[in-house]
This record gives sequence, C-alpha cells and structure tokens, in this order.
Amino acid sequence: MKETKHHIPFEITESLIVGLKVLIDSNDDNAILALLKDVHYADIAELLDDLSLDQATYVIKLLDSETTADILAELEDDVREKVLQNLSIKEIVEEIQELDSDDAADLLADLSPDRKQKVIAQMDDKDLVADVQELLTYAEDTAGGLMAKELVKVYETWTVAGCLRKIRAQAKDVKRVHSIYVVNKEEKLIGRLSLKDLLIANNEIKIIDIYIPKVDSVHVDEDAEEVAKLMAKYDLEAIPVINDNKVLLGRITIDDIVDVIIEEAEKDYQLAAGITQDVDAEDSILALTRARLPWLFLGLLGGVGAAVIMGGFETIIEDFPMILLFTPLIAAMAGNVGVQSSAIIVQGLANDEVRGSVNNRLIKEMFLAALNGIILALFLFVFILAWKQDFGTALAISLSLVVVIIVAGIIGTFIPLSLHKKGIDPAIATGPFITTCNDIFGILIYFSIAKFILNI
Repeated sequence: MKETKHHIPFEITESLIVGLKVLIDSNDDNAILALLKDVHYADIAELLDDLSLDQATYVIKLLDSETTADILAELEDDVREKVLQNLSIKEIVEEIQELDSDDAADLLADLSPDRKQKVIAQMDDKDLVADVQELLTYAEDTAGGLMAKELVKVYETWTVAGCLRKIRAQAKDVKRVHSIYVVNKEEKLIGRLSLKDLLIANNEIKIIDIYIPKVDSVHVDEDAEEVAKLMAKYDLEAIPVINDNKVLLGRITIDDIVDVIIEEAEKDYQLAAGITQDVDAEDSILALTRARLPWLFLGLLGGVGAAVIMGGFETIIEDFPMILLFTPLIAAMAGNVGVQSSAIIVQGLANDEVRGSVNNRLIKEMFLAALNGIILALFLFVFILAWKQDFGTALAISLSLVVVIIVAGIIGTFIPLSLHKKGIDPAIATGPFITTCNDIFGILIYFSIAKFILNI
C-alpha cells in the first residue's frame, strides 16, 4: 500500500492541461518540474490521461523514478500499457524496483513476454523478482492476484526483545504496517500480535505467550469480490493470505480492495445498462458498438415479439382502439417495475444482504407489487372512466395493469436470484434483459385480459 502525502485538493482544469502541453512542446523541463513539484502522483496520473502518448511519456521520463513508479501504478491500464511500450528496458526496471510487489507484478503483466523476461533479467533485487514471479502465477481476480508480499511477521518462539529488532528490519520494506502476523516454524499463520501488548511486555517473554490466536484470513484462490465483502464487513484495513496448508503468503490492503469495488461497480452498472464489455467513453466506435449491440439486438427481438403478439389481437384492437392507446403505458410500467425489483435484488446480492428462501422473496415481492399495482390501477381506472365514460375499457386496462405489475415484480426478483444460484453475475438481469422480458409478457397479459373482459 502506498504511503500518502499530505496535499490540498487539486483541480485539473482545461487551462492547466493546455498549459502543461505548451511546456512539453517547448521542452521547458524546469517549468514542468516546478508545475508538478507539489502535485500528488494520483493527480499527475490523471493529468497524463489527458495528454497524448508522446507527451505522457515525456513527463514520465522527466520525473524521478520513485514518483513515476507510483504514477504508472495509478494510470489507466490501456494508457500505462502504451507508456511502457515507449520506455526502455532500463527505465522500466528503475520504475518497477520502486514499487511494492503487487504493483510491480501489475506493471510486468502489461509487458509482452519478451520484454517481461528482459526486465526481470536486469532487476537487481532478486527477492522482488521472486515475489513478482510468484504473484504473476495467480489469476488477477483472486486473492493471490491482489496480494503483496511485503508484510511484518514474527515467529511464536521469538522473545519480545528479538521480535522488536526483527520488526524494525522488516518494516523498512513495508510502507504502512497494519498488522503484525504470527507464524510457527512451518510458516503457518497462527495469529496476530498487538503492538500495545508487544510494547508493554517484558523483553524475555516469548511471542507465543502474548499473541492473539484469532485472525481473519483468506485463501490465495479466493475470489476478489468475496475478499472485498469480507474486508468491508469487518472494517479491515488489511487481511493476510494463506494457502491450503495455512502458510502465510502475503497480505491484501484496503487500497487494492477499493479498486476491486470500483471495477465491479462499473462492470455491474454497464451490464445493467445493456453493455456487455468493459468499455469507457474514450474507446473506439467499433469497440463501443461491439459492447452495446448484443443487448440492443435483444431489445429489437423483444419489440418484434410484442408486435407479433399484438398482431394476434387485431380484432380487439379494431373494436376497442382505446386499448391500443394504453399499450405503451403497460409496457413501460412492466419494464420499470421489473428493473426496480431486479435492481434491489442485485444490490442486495452484491452486498451479501439477500439471504433466506427464494420463495419468501418472491411472495414478498408479489405482495409489494400487488399493493403498488392496485394503487396505480385505481388512479388509472378513475382517469379513463372520467375521460371516456367506458366502464368495461377502464376495468380491462386497470386490471391488466395490476396483473402486469405483479408478474413484472416476480420476474425481476426471480431471474437475478436464479442467475446468482447458478454462479452467473445477476447484474445482467437488469436493464434491457428484464425490460424486454416484461415487455413481451406485459403485452401478452394486457391483451389477453382485455379480450377476456371486453368480449363478455
């Protein structure tokens, strides 16, 4: 985890970006260094995202390695990958050796296999080389892919005096000490050590007599989302990572978990909006099209399906044209209710707040939808009756609205719960998917009820 510097809120303005570009184009190195002297590396990274590749590379090469290493770690993945392509092997080595093992592994992962091997071959810090090579073997969406190897650990057999000396030596490589982990001679995690207990204990007392056996940990293959939920639930700033034999491998800090939460939220938001790939506004038209088109095509099929259903009710439409006027309302209400229901369920699943029987959830949603449907239907019934003085049509449309809302609520609840049970991201249930399903079912229910009532 990076050590944060004290800094005032920094605002990136258009004039600042333009000014920086002018300084770069005029090769005014001293002015650039003066401009960025007191700017936090995260703000510099955000600035570089707004520059061209050559301009960003120019700034990276101008600043000192310690600062640029942190900047590279903060850059957007696609920008960082391009900047790294413009740096020499020697320059990349200098940057990587300034980073913690997890960030160093992330940078190495952006390199081609050939450049990666060349960088590793030129690295002087062999301990860091071993650490990053290990980290690169883990999938990036697991605890192993998130963890850093830097931590403070002590052995249960050490005395307090010896422990303090060892901690001082280890702490030089750890930018922030969240916890002190206790292991046995087999390197197995057995607990944690309170700094207060350590400081007040007699120098000759052994760690085994003062350590705390209870310690939360995660398996190295644990899914990153599950790690995020665990750390959020227990307000943990760091959590140790172990393997099948409970050997301590590393630790995950809160900054990495925040990144996971943000990435997952962005992915779920895009899925809910009907975007199937991880994209942003700066991507190419082709990439954006590939991401959006599948759900738009689904919406097209839903519209065609609704049109086909309506085609089977031509007689009722001809005899009661008022029914056709309220078709958009029925479709819209079905879609809205379905999205509301699914959004609440998806949010609850993401926060691990949805528990208990699926049937109970469906029954609760059915009663909720029924209550909302009846209130809305009563208003609609009065409106149509006052407008057209047609009791039968008002009854058909209002009753249809109640049934459609109930069915939409059940669909919006059932689909994300079912997807979650099958291990599929329930976020895909929201947005276009639920809207399309409810449009089709809503239209079918609407015209079926209208035909039944008005043909009596």
